[in-house]
Amino acid sequence: MNDSFTSGDDIDAVRRIALADIPDGGAVAARLPSSTGGFDVILVRVGERVLGYHNECPHAGRRLDWAPGRFIVDKGHLVCAAHGAMFKLDSGFCTSGPCMGNGLVPVALNIDGDAVVLAQ
Repeated sequence: MNDSFTSGDDIDAVRRIALADIPDGGAVAARLPSSTGGFDVILVRVGERVLGYHNECPHAGRRLDWAPGRFIVDKGHLVCAAHGAMFKLDSGFCTSGPCMGNGLVPVALNIDGDAVVLAQ
């Protein structure tokens, strides 16, 4: 397995993340503020595209990271650390594991120059 881990040790609520902080083919964590206290999101980069997903596996509602802000990425898939479900980076679609056929919930975002802006 060719695992790649990215860190997010300080996952404060943010709205802008520098594109340079999201490695191509990797994932980083962010916390999107909201009136109810906010929620954790995953930002993945596939070439020039950046996609956002709720950090919640559709199988059991658990976070996908193996430690806060640390994700397993293998062969273009984000891997759920709890049960091994594999989600395509470019779509969030689950291709194997207990929630096969389901997908991650997308998060609205925009690119503004050299930063990703999380919509609320």
